[in-house]
Amino acid sequence: MIIERNNKEVIIRLPASVNTDDLQDFIDYARYKELTSDSKATQKEIDELSSKINKDWWAENKKRLVK
Repeated sequence: MIIERNNKEVIIRLPASVNTDDLQDFIDYARYKELTSDSKATQKEIDELSSKINKDWWAENKKRLVK
């Protein structure tokens, strides 16, 4: 693995033999960190929003999933 940094970006070079599923997990995590880096939300606010989204999703999809 080679990591390079310049003024605008960080470049990570990996061998082609790296497991693509593991690489995708890493990329997803790096993207999450990038998107949330300026967030002012508290963990409590995030948990409450997540709970509401899950409840709303379940209410909309329950009929389709439970027979």
